[in-house]
Amino acid sequence: MSDDGLSVHVLERLITEKDLPDNIDIVDGGTCGLDLLQYLEGISNLVIIDAIKTKNGIPGSIIRLEGDQIPAYLSLKISPHDIGLPDLLATAKLRDLYPENIVVFGIQPASLELGVALSPQVSAQVDTLIDLIMTHVAELVTP
Repeated sequence: MSDDGLSVHVLERLITEKDLPDNIDIVDGGTCGLDLLQYLEGISNLVIIDAIKTKNGIPGSIIRLEGDQIPAYLSLKISPHDIGLPDLLATAKLRDLYPENIVVFGIQPASLELGVALSPQVSAQVDTLIDLIMTHVAELVTP
């Protein structure tokens, strides 16, 4: 869904272009929903990358959420395919799997139309987003 695929584009670049520490696992969560709980076991630091649609957000704006800014709640679902990040994190809290430190990095989407290419507004911000993620990772691994 075009800009909703931001994380796939960013993860691919992180894997192929960046020298990440060996103790960092990269997981493409896609639409796995609660199946991602297994990856939270024993994790103290979690970085999530996703398109983040905010009310009145400007397309292409970079967004960083942490702490109480990150939504973690259970909501009414019509189908199991409706499980989103807030549901995953709420369930992690209930199962005592919630990491100590979570940061969500994202970009406000310009398009959620069918397609695999990012919109020009989002694509123009990917390098900056990757730099922010790498700075955060460096802070995690440097005492």
